[in-house]
Amino acid sequence: MTTRVGAASAGLAAAVLLLSACSGDDLPGVRVAAAERATVTEVVEAPATVAARATATASAAADGVVAQVGVRDGEQVRRGEVLLRVESPSARRALRRARAADEQAATAGSSGGVPVTLSGAAQADATAQRAFDRARRTAQAIPDRRVRAQALSALRVSQSQYAAARASADRAAAQLAAGLGSLSDAVTALSAAQRVQTRAAVDVARRTVAALTVRAPVAGTVSLSPGPASDGPDAADLLSQLPESLQSQAGSALGGDSGGSVTATVSEGAPVRRGQPLVTVTDTSTLSLTALVDETDVLLVQPGVPAGAELDAVPDATYDATVTTIDPTPTTSTRGGVSFVVRLSLGRGTAADGGAAPIPRPGMSAVVDLQVRTARDVVAVPAPAVFRDGRRDAVWVVKNGIARKRLVRLGAQGQSRVEVLEGIAEGERLVVRGADRVREGQRVT
Repeated sequence: MTTRVGAASAGLAAAVLLLSACSGDDLPGVRVAAAERATVTEVVEAPATVAARATATASAAADGVVAQVGVRDGEQVRRGEVLLRVESPSARRALRRARAADEQAATAGSSGGVPVTLSGAAQADATAQRAFDRARRTAQAIPDRRVRAQALSALRVSQSQYAAARASADRAAAQLAAGLGSLSDAVTALSAAQRVQTRAAVDVARRTVAALTVRAPVAGTVSLSPGPASDGPDAADLLSQLPESLQSQAGSALGGDSGGSVTATVSEGAPVRRGQPLVTVTDTSTLSLTALVDETDVLLVQPGVPAGAELDAVPDATYDATVTTIDPTPTTSTRGGVSFVVRLSLGRGTAADGGAAPIPRPGMSAVVDLQVRTARDVVAVPAPAVFRDGRRDAVWVVKNGIARKRLVRLGAQGQSRVEVLEGIAEGERLVVRGADRVREGQRVT
């Protein structure tokens, strides 16, 4: 949970503490001082982590072996630069099978092709939906974000094309039933709908083969850090939902000699599994902070709020920071607490001797002090002077030596003193220490 703290103008704070201080005759520990004008800064403290501008991991698009590694650990690369190449016989075989299925669908229903009958038309929509669902999962497994987005876009177009082709087939079947059309027209329309599926299979298989050449997702520093293999969807699943007549000729799947687990080592000749992380590229050209702010404080945080950050790794340095965004979705901890992610730009740091502080590394822990409110030249009182009276804040005002309770409305709340918006005027004397020992009408000198 975050803790709200604050600060005030040093000179004015010292002046307030020194002005008119005295103790009650029979109230040891009670101190009285005059309300003065000061600057009060309210600060929200939150834990944070240093984050890189971007971190992206490239994964294997299919099972295979590492054919070539073109980079070294720690090397700087440009976006799109070739990092390594994977050789995958299963992915290339999948592409050949997908193309064979597409060619067969192109000739289906015509002379010399595998006949497509209307008997299976009732299951066409369900079959197509399963095929597109599998194609979508396969496309989502393509590691390159740009290629993945293109594949998903192409699938959306294919689904629209299938809907149009299927509607055409339905119209042709209805005309045939009414004696207004021919069997040839109906079969041709159904064949066209089936070919939309085979074209989608070819597209995904082709993009998977292209993704075997792994390129840098972003510009930055390379880390050849192998990770555990993951069993993601395979392009081989796509043809399994095609009509049996096509499966028998082109194979029941697009690819995939899936075996047991493979030990991952990113070096030439090493086996890799589909979805296995191969290379991580980190862009540290700009650093930021990711802070967790408690729900009780997050409404005070706005973009542009200045902050100071202290890193565990550099305890004597202070870094400048500024709030950039506040995530709208909350984060719930295992203990049930609710926090919101606040992102800050990270500026230069200043060491204790006034020199430049070291540049942090992504992942380092920090604590940020978000300066959520600053009230300048306002009536302020020491924080211990304020106490709760039911649901309101109150202070003991001392007039003619007699303590009287007065309700106040607070503004910015610092650690050492708080802003008073209503209830106290500048120069009025009040109990600033030992307020819990004072009672209404009690004499305080």
